[in-house]
Amino acid sequence: MNKIILIPDSFKGTMESAEICRLMANAVEAHYPTAQILSFPVADGGEGTVDALLSAAGGEKISVSVRGPYFERRKASFGITENGDAVIETASCAGLTLAEHNLHPDKATTYGVGQLIARAAAQGCSRIIVGLGGSCTNDGGVGAAAACGVKFYDKNGKAFIPTGGTLADIAAIDDSEMNPAVRRAQIIAMCDVDNPLYGPSGAACVFAPQKGADAAMVQRLDEGLKHYSDILRQCLGTDISALPGAGAAGGLGGGMAAFFHAELRSGIETILDLVHFDEQLQGADLVLTGEGKIDAQSLRGKVVSGVARHAKKQGVPVVAVVGDIEGDMAPLYELGVSAVFSINRKAEAFETSRKHSREDLSLTVDNLMHFLKRLGF
Repeated sequence: MNKIILIPDSFKGTMESAEICRLMANAVEAHYPTAQILSFPVADGGEGTVDALLSAAGGEKISVSVRGPYFERRKASFGITENGDAVIETASCAGLTLAEHNLHPDKATTYGVGQLIARAAAQGCSRIIVGLGGSCTNDGGVGAAAACGVKFYDKNGKAFIPTGGTLADIAAIDDSEMNPAVRRAQIIAMCDVDNPLYGPSGAACVFAPQKGADAAMVQRLDEGLKHYSDILRQCLGTDISALPGAGAAGGLGGGMAAFFHAELRSGIETILDLVHFDEQLQGADLVLTGEGKIDAQSLRGKVVSGVARHAKKQGVPVVAVVGDIEGDMAPLYELGVSAVFSINRKAEAFETSRKHSREDLSLTVDNLMHFLKRLGF
């Protein structure tokens, strides 16, 4: 075997993708010491996205003072890859973990996300990639827009920065003073959900309960998002009411499209493009990918399915090494996955199995390499 590509997602709560790559590489090298091994750690747009993409594409981290979920000052960072693209995590300044013991989606803001975007544009980055995962907010992205110069006014003509709980107070929006450098940049939002902005499948109804909202607050937040959508259409002529993905990150997906003219793209497709995956596949003998749990969701723009689709076009076999397997794997095989292996060697609760997941992963890949060598692969 001459060339093997490693491109796993993280096993959430257990191992980050960079560590999985190292464990896989060690197991492969034990059997194929002369093989060319290419590692591309993957993250889903939430915590770890910057580190994963910098590990895969090279580059540096820039530390910035920004506003956190409740406008408090905090340090956050973004990445600039070797080819000059900026990579930003919403979670770094508006993340659920930052507000873990103080969940108030009606008061939380994405203002810090906008500050990171503005800083990246000021650094000369003409393409800015924003991961939308892991937010604690429900402000429709108005905080990020405000940080980049968009003005919001109440019924009395007073400018203010809305949050999820005050979206219903917006009477007018003016984007004429939008940061020129931001306006010129190409912005891509990594978005792996297709939820609309509001309604039964919208940002508030589906995601706000995970962020601390009770039933009454969910209703207020949903009504606020609908009002915000109506005002956007009236003032800017922009309609995001039915945009798939607008409900991502508490409506930040919609705000990114409306104010930043961002393209909402699958996270894995963005990553594959960033690391020139189709070019890397040329001459490859095998791709090892994986995620913590493989199920029906894995077909919806997740890492394994995205990798398989690209590899299938070039006839490269794909093996998924995963934590748990649930449901029918036939659709994945049709996408291009050759085989799926679980690292769980015995029936145990997750809290028990996670303690030896590294050993289990290494042994699973080792067994796979044994098998492939016996086949003369």
